Amino acid sequence: MRAEIPTVPILGVRVAKLDEQAAINEVKRLFEGHEPALVAYANAHSMNLACGNASYRRVLDQAALVLNDGSGLAIAARLRGDGFPANLNGTDFTPKILRVAADLGAAVYLLGGEPGIAETAAAKLTAAIPGLKIVGTQHGFSPDTEAVVGRIRASGAEVVVVAMGNPAQELWLDRYLTATGARVGVAVGAFLDFTAGKVERAPAWMRRAGVEWAYRLAREPRRLFQRYVVGNPLFLARVLAERFGLRRSS
Repeated sequence: MRAEIPTVPILGVRVAKLDEQAAINEVKRLFEGHEPALVAYANAHSMNLACGNASYRRVLDQAALVLNDGSGLAIAARLRGDGFPANLNGTDFTPKILRVAADLGAAVYLLGGEPGIAETAAAKLTAAIPGLKIVGTQHGFSPDTEAVVGRIRASGAEVVVVAMGNPAQELWLDRYLTATGARVGVAVGAFLDFTAGKVERAPAWMRRAGVEWAYRLAREPRRLFQRYVVGNPLFLARVLAERFGLRRSS
């Protein structure tokens, strides 16, 4: 991440401190760059994972842009006496990245989700974003990664949107983005599932209140219990320990 971008350090990861327009401007700069750029989102769950996965933490540390996703990061920033100007979560901000791609004429490839999800998401995204050019889709369960990389490269995609969950999607981009020939790789979590309609989003008032996680937990309690009921307090405990000097941030 560029040194001149303001950041908030959270558990050793530098998370960009940008409002929506500044983040869009930074994405435009990445499109104009000469080196492949990884864009990632950081939330309480991903920060917990990074604490126990050195490779994932390294990828976040070296990413071109790490954006704050969710109320956990907002609370962590406030505990440091700081704050984020906006909640730049993946589900809401990724379409803005794709609008930048459409405006610049940059071709997009969607990778991830169960079979059929990326195709459905592609149809909905092209209908919603004028000029968006999606040149290929692929589910996230192919056993032949090299073949997938080859198809992305052959498609001429300049943007690769990868939805494989943390940390698999970030590690995939770290390893293969250059080989795909794309300029920008975006790790998006459940974005394709939400877009395709496989997973229903929380009502708008819950999203505004920063409690979308509670809605998701109520709908998938078994799968998400560890992430939210155990993970959210663990994340806050780690942030408090770092804040009061009880643990190192790196």
